[in-house]
Amino acid sequence: MDSHDLHPSRRAVLSAAALSLAGSGFLGALAPPAAAQTAPAGPDTKAPHTKPQGTHAMLQGSYVTTKDGVQIHVKQWGPQSGQPVVFSHGWPLSADAFEDQMLFLAQRGYRAIAHDRRGHGRSSQPGFGNDMDHYADDLAAVTEALNLKGAVHVGHSTGGGEVARYIGRHGVSRVAKAVLIGAVTPIMVRTAWNPEGVPPEVFDGIRAGVRADRAQWFKDFAPVFYGYNRPGAKPSQGVMDSFWTQGMQGGLLAQYECVKAFSETDLREDLKKMIVPTLVLHGDDDQVVPLATTGKAAVALLPKGTLTIVPGAPHGLCATHKDVVNEALLAFLKA
Repeated sequence: MDSHDLHPSRRAVLSAAALSLAGSGFLGALAPPAAAQTAPAGPDTKAPHTKPQGTHAMLQGSYVTTKDGVQIHVKQWGPQSGQPVVFSHGWPLSADAFEDQMLFLAQRGYRAIAHDRRGHGRSSQPGFGNDMDHYADDLAAVTEALNLKGAVHVGHSTGGGEVARYIGRHGVSRVAKAVLIGAVTPIMVRTAWNPEGVPPEVFDGIRAGVRADRAQWFKDFAPVFYGYNRPGAKPSQGVMDSFWTQGMQGGLLAQYECVKAFSETDLREDLKKMIVPTLVLHGDDDQVVPLATTGKAAVALLPKGTLTIVPGAPHGLCATHKDVVNEALLAFLKA
């Protein structure tokens, strides 16, 4: 596997007081007392697979209806004849998180497609199925309903896990390439086989914060997501407001249960089945999904993986470093 930086220079050494998900910073401080820690760790964190479901999906207007009756909101930009580029968003956002990439590619002849994950954005909010297997099957329903062939699947954060599980469950017959951006693959939580992973109590803290005051928690989390808490950063209030709006559009139940999905799902075998060329794009200042235990670990499992590290980029690099991300995507699409 190849690994390279997009730029030769990187930021100066960051302050020791900077916030970090995996450390004792902002999110670590949200962890509940030891007695209240409930998130499982170790080998038991491997999520059981359910049998892939037949899709029989139907497209009606801007919605695809899945076999289990969930309506998935889909947006499509660009010529219908263009190569499909399908985007799977991160938590707790919606398809709108990829608008910068969709506009860029649609204007260059690609068919840009993004959907809201079940329970998020404008999609249905069922009381079930908030796990990677259902996310993957919903993505399969979208690809079937739109009859996509030769598609490039792009997943950010949780969406990267969704893309990996989609290929793991449904194969690559409709897939040409894949891109994992700041993805949660192969796993986030600390386990026996992933001893450097994020402590499980951090995810307990996320659930506690979302349950206690989701609206305020999203406001507090946005600066970390976009790296605006770093010295010298130039925060965009508009970007943070968009994060909050997208987050609040989703359902509390789905977002609460998604924490388990994005942190505990073991995606090692799925990565091994990604036999198409795959770009792993990750910022080296990602405070949410640590590069060392996700991006670097994922590319080691990919049969045809290439790691591109974006110097100084945070987790929300699709917004803060959109020009860099857009050009990297375009180059990969053309390669």
